[in-house]
Amino acid sequence: MSPTEVVEQYQPNFEAWIEQFNEWQTRIGFDPSWLGDYSFEIKFDWDTAGDTIEFGDFEGMPKWNRRMQVPQQSIRDAIISMVSVQGDTEFASVEQQWHLLDSAPTEYDRKSALRIMCEEQRHGWQMAYVLCNYFGEHGIREAQKLLERNSGGNPHREEDEGQRLLGSFNEPIDHWLDFFMFTHFIDRDGKYQLKMLSTSSFKPLAASMGPMLKEESFHLGTGANGLRRIVKQGIIPCALIQKFVNKWVSTGLDLFGVDESTSAQWAYVYGVKGRYDERESDVAADREHLNEESRGLYYEELKLEMQRINSGRKEGEPEIFIPSDKFHRGVGMFHGKKFDLHGELFDGSDEDWNKYLKMVLPNDEDEAQLQIYFKEEWIQYREWKE
Repeated sequence: MSPTEVVEQYQPNFEAWIEQFNEWQTRIGFDPSWLGDYSFEIKFDWDTAGDTIEFGDFEGMPKWNRRMQVPQQSIRDAIISMVSVQGDTEFASVEQQWHLLDSAPTEYDRKSALRIMCEEQRHGWQMAYVLCNYFGEHGIREAQKLLERNSGGNPHREEDEGQRLLGSFNEPIDHWLDFFMFTHFIDRDGKYQLKMLSTSSFKPLAASMGPMLKEESFHLGTGANGLRRIVKQGIIPCALIQKFVNKWVSTGLDLFGVDESTSAQWAYVYGVKGRYDERESDVAADREHLNEESRGLYYEELKLEMQRINSGRKEGEPEIFIPSDKFHRGVGMFHGKKFDLHGELFDGSDEDWNKYLKMVLPNDEDEAQLQIYFKEEWIQYREWKE
């Protein structure tokens, strides 16, 4: 196992950012006392980051360790953008989830969620550190912006606050079924994004990803484990669970970005962001369809994971399935188009389509029924082990 460097001393500009971070916690509703003895650390795994640029037009050259080694301003801007978006998602998920701690179904789930929120904040710290430490005034300003936005899904958000950058991270997570859906589907997308950055030509970014990926595995594992426990318990019908799957899968697919993305292509040319299986693949990259390729791998993984979840369902319960990647999309070639859950073009008026969506996505009646189920032992009990 590669040794991980933990940064012991911070530059003044990052110390100043930490003060702003402390204010952010209070502003968004997260009580710092919930952290207990958890301490935020900046971690780098330099060995797994590699020394040589692995793909793109600079392949074979030494990876860049400092801003001034990066040969073009456009590449520096691309790196800053990647780091900023990643950091934005980390803080957003805490804003979306903190309010659930008081309603956890078990102590195991409360502690699991709190661990996730601690680690998401650490990941945000890591990205802010990279911005502040490596990108001068531009980076410092972008790090500040990470704390100025507030998720549209945060019940403590003020109307005049800017929302987070990506759609999934402005969605309300109203209850624990949403939480398990989010950690299963959206944190799984996070795994893909981190792995694609783990081969980055900017070495401090690549070296940040190893420790983050290790922690992220617990997050998406919490989601998969939670859904298995819900299905095994058999209180919430699979037909109702299906509606929440339909809701969260489409927004997870959107996180991979537009089709035939030129920004993804340039990021690959620069060596800033690779494919999910960059080190494993022996096939040349299709640079015009990078987002589509990653989304396809993610989609196939979702179907495999759902098979595992289905294996525990009660007799007589319908099989939960992953809806078509064409359904209810907000980004890409299927954006705004009417495809049903099975990928068939919907035949009907706009009114018919809206009725269909109400039937296959969670509606007010479903949410009310869910609250009734929550009064029962709706999830399989599990003991927390230190």
